[in-house]
Amino acid sequence: VERGTDCVVAFVEHHHRPRTEVMLHGLEQVPRGELDYRGTSFTEMDIDAVLARRPHVALVDELAHTNIPGSRNSKRWQDVEELLAAGIDVISAVNIQHLESLGDIVESITGVRQQETVPDEVVRRADQIELVDMSPQALRRRMAHGNIYQPDKVDAALSNYFRPGNLTALRELALLWVADRVDEYLQQYRSEHRVSKIWGSRERIVVGLTGGPEGRTLIRRAARLAEKGAGGEVLAVYIARSDGLTSASPKELALQRTLVEDLGGTFHHVVGDDIPAALLAFARGVNATQIVLGVSRRKSWQYVFGPGVGATVARDSGPDLDGHLITHDEAGKGRGGLSLPRAARLGRLRILWGWAVGVLGPALLTFLLTGVAPEVGLANDMLLFLTLTVAAALLGGLLPALASALVGSLLLNWYFTPPVHTLTIADPENIVAIAIFVGVAVSVASVVDLAARRTQQAARLRAESEILSFLAGNVLRGETGLEDLLERVRETFGMESAALLERQSDVDPWTCAGSVGPRPCTNPENADVDVSVGDHLAL
Repeated sequence: VERGTDCVVAFVEHHHRPRTEVMLHGLEQVPRGELDYRGTSFTEMDIDAVLARRPHVALVDELAHTNIPGSRNSKRWQDVEELLAAGIDVISAVNIQHLESLGDIVESITGVRQQETVPDEVVRRADQIELVDMSPQALRRRMAHGNIYQPDKVDAALSNYFRPGNLTALRELALLWVADRVDEYLQQYRSEHRVSKIWGSRERIVVGLTGGPEGRTLIRRAARLAEKGAGGEVLAVYIARSDGLTSASPKELALQRTLVEDLGGTFHHVVGDDIPAALLAFARGVNATQIVLGVSRRKSWQYVFGPGVGATVARDSGPDLDGHLITHDEAGKGRGGLSLPRAARLGRLRILWGWAVGVLGPALLTFLLTGVAPEVGLANDMLLFLTLTVAAALLGGLLPALASALVGSLLLNWYFTPPVHTLTIADPENIVAIAIFVGVAVSVASVVDLAARRTQQAARLRAESEILSFLAGNVLRGETGLEDLLERVRETFGMESAALLERQSDVDPWTCAGSVGPRPCTNPENADVDVSVGDHLAL
């Protein structure tokens, strides 16, 4: 008002507190509306009068208040929504114990169940949130001085609801809730401005899980680390390969999810083919300050194939993300304890071995047969070369086997088929034998390659089933909000934003049913979505 803003008091309940009542002097107040209920007259905020007055700012007290039956809206926060929709800015107030999500916690602390609540989302949508903080001792002094309750009610209040322990716990709840809101602003700012560097505003610890039993040890260790700092948070994450090459025991992951949630943390399921990169991307995305991993289960000789996830994460984490390698009972014992499927496709190392056997193997076999056992006979020579081709097919698939068949047939012709040291074949039977050799080699290679591709498809289907099961589990656990599910999808697949599109028929334009992330869906009608006719939902 001092700055010239058109501001009115739409509703304030001062409860006859002199210090509060004095503060209303000089402010324009909108008269209250009267309602009769069961023979008694009550007053409530007159929404129509406020809308007719159309101030720039309206002060509306007691946001969680329940209106008298017969009012236009059952809750005052719904009245506020109506004012906001009309373009009127609202300043309101709410106590921490009236937030809906904290009802059970407040009841366990104070022994009193709050009947008047306001959804957290309503408060979170506020443009500004200011915490009015006061120590329990100062608040109790205000009460003892008669600034809150009438003198005849002070003693009862101080010895019951307003005990120091209750006030300290409620104060901590308020601090943590507002800190989470500030953290949301920070995450949004970092996402909008493409900030990848970690800002250690609070201790946030990411635990990398493999699905092995050592995960429980890692979660407990991370929880102890989080307890050392105020507001510490634990985020357990399991990285699943999109091709299904690695898979953990669903039962073990369920146990670890329960454990981390019991300890006050959260569980996350992310898809990524490069596990170290996906783990670091998740940690930086949530602005983590520490990452906890278990000592590798690899045996000593397996390090020749690479440094492993722990060493790679430690090397690439940078100076802003601290890494912890935690010892456990499974360290160095190999991966036998994990529930892992057989390889769903031929790995890079296996393909290299296939090429080595397919190309270098025939040359080495030719050297041995010509130098050590020259009189084995053409039939046995062909069987030996065929064995190498089968081995190349089993290791590397189709192409190494075809190369082995080609190289083997040329070497058989040059060194072992009369006349030797020429590509000419004198005996027609030898031509048929070499042709059969090539045909069998190609057939075996084709069968092995087809089996590998079928196994890969099965692994992908299993991976997709795991993801669908994970998202369905969120619904069963009560995360039924569309934004919650979309946020899980966005996080799982490492997307910047996610939106759910819908349409009435296959000829109607797409509309956005929900969107999460820093880049909301603004033009759904122009979406290029490949959906079969009859399916009217797309992600």
